[in-house]
Amino acid sequence: VQLQASGGGLVQAGGSLRLSCVASGRIFSNNGMGWFRQAPGKEREFVAGVDWSGSNANHADPVKGRFTISRDNGRVAKNTLYLQMNSLKSEDTAVYYCAAARGARVATIAREYTRWGQGTLVTVSS
Repeated sequence: VQLQASGGGLVQAGGSLRLSCVASGRIFSNNGMGWFRQAPGKEREFVAGVDWSGSNANHADPVKGRFTISRDNGRVAKNTLYLQMNSLKSEDTAVYYCAAARGARVATIAREYTRWGQGTLVTVSS
């Protein structure tokens, strides 16, 4: 599985962005997927995860109520993972990574993920 993230950019505080991650390879629809982020000088942290079906999701406390993870297993967009980010804050500034989990369920820690995309930079200006 190869993962290609896009959609990052510069946005003012309070604005919105939608990140996308296109997965190539036949195992996408069988795996949990997730988004992580890494701010300058900080460790990579979990943002949100979704199970193989898209029916179950988990969002980290700092983004709960503002970010929404979703996926399309080829119904409309081909094997695409999304992260809708609303009410952005300066502390959301980071490189965002999409990842494919080892299993089918929602995964919340990095070691449960086996494939990583290249990252897309989100910068929120205050």
